[in-house]
Amino acid sequence: MTTLKMAVIGLGKMGLHMIHQAAQEELSKKVEIVAVCDSSNENLTSFVSSHPETKTYTDFRQLLDTQPVDLLYIAVPPKYHYSVVMEALQRKIHVFCEKPLANSIEEARAMLEAAEKAGVIHAIHFSMPHEPAVVKLQEMIRQKTIGEIRKIELILQFPQWPRAWQQNAWITSREQGGFILEVGIHWIHMIQKVFGAIHVVNSQVQFPQNTGECEHEVLATMELEDGTRIQLNGIAHFAGEERVSMVVYGTEGTIALENWDQLWSGSIGEPLVPVQADETLSELPVLKHVIARVQGQPAKIYDFNDGYHAQLVLEALRNPDQS
Repeated sequence: MTTLKMAVIGLGKMGLHMIHQAAQEELSKKVEIVAVCDSSNENLTSFVSSHPETKTYTDFRQLLDTQPVDLLYIAVPPKYHYSVVMEALQRKIHVFCEKPLANSIEEARAMLEAAEKAGVIHAIHFSMPHEPAVVKLQEMIRQKTIGEIRKIELILQFPQWPRAWQQNAWITSREQGGFILEVGIHWIHMIQKVFGAIHVVNSQVQFPQNTGECEHEVLATMELEDGTRIQLNGIAHFAGEERVSMVVYGTEGTIALENWDQLWSGSIGEPLVPVQADETLSELPVLKHVIARVQGQPAKIYDFNDGYHAQLVLEALRNPDQS
């Protein structure tokens, strides 16, 4: 089987993480990182010290013009996704993009249309549905373990934003940062995969006055297609513990997915107890699925259509006056 030639645009946390994944034994025989691009010479110098065989660029167009690339991974800030992805699609290169898909609904729609026209694999890095706890959650919902669903609560609480490991120039900006965008988008997509399409009924977002900073609070009501309510309660900058969780209330019990991957459940009137998820069901890393799909094999990927529909919800939450 031919080894795929892969390039990475953006050497931040996620770009380096994906390069590390590609180097693991399971994937290293299937994909080769042939080139990377970053606007920071400092980042490139640091990268070259441990990867001298990889070509480096500061201009992604030059990389695409000079390097034969089968698969392009895009890990730049959201407002740059559109320009990089569209250049790759013009060249019929398979693309794997970080979330959210774009920086607006219009961009996301144009990217989806261009990807479908190009006839290439177009994947977005949504990982939650691949997690064993979410696989188990979906099974419990399908089996009606807690009866009919009454309502869903989504809790996003961050004592500090950005978190200590997220320090960069854009993640605190209203334009392309904030916890709704960075964290909420994962849960929006997961909920749509497990429960179905979401419609935003009302969203109240509080931003710091007279700054370009991202939101500090959000209180929103959404609905599934059958009218089931989803309540979003988010806050940043407070004393306490971080909590990123979803609670599903049913007619016969409750399921809670606490802090991403801790699954709990219980019957009405009883305490919640841990639910063990089968770790052998793990479908991570997502890169494995993208590579398989590019090579024409069966795999589970989430594409730009998923990204577009998640973007619709994201923008309605972040910009309620424009929805």
